[in-house]
Amino acid sequence: MAIVYLGLGSNIGDTKKNLHAAITALEKLGSISKISSLYKTEPVGFIDQPWFLNEVIELITTLSPEELLKKTQEIENSLGRERIIHWGPRTLDIDILLYDNVVLETPTLTIPHSRMHERRFVLEPLAEIAKETMHSVLNKTMSELLVNLGEGKKVEKQ
Repeated sequence: MAIVYLGLGSNIGDTKKNLHAAITALEKLGSISKISSLYKTEPVGFIDQPWFLNEVIELITTLSPEELLKKTQEIENSLGRERIIHWGPRTLDIDILLYDNVVLETPTLTIPHSRMHERRFVLEPLAEIAKETMHSVLNKTMSELLVNLGEGKKVEKQ
């Protein structure tokens, strides 16, 4: 069994409904043990788009990282995800943030997520449910990473 943290985001359509549907689908991949609050966040990268609704979940699963990636992409696609603009608008985005203490870098998957420590929209909800969890490369807790982040893009707890 692995403890996995997944970041969920949506900014197209009924964003709350999209995230709820994602959680319902993710429950079939293991046991969801924690769910953060919802956070309304400014877009990153391609900024000419609606704000996102984000949250983080803790999932206990027997799937390997590669199997989990395949399944999360299937869920994204089933909920209308289209990959047209890099960092562009989307009905659903599911990112594997942490997978136990695994460090992995393949052409399709990097664990821990390569930019999570730079993104308030990831660290705010992640620190809410896993503040003492360590980043397996940076050797800092999620709380420490959040404090070190300083000011940046706006994040509003919903």
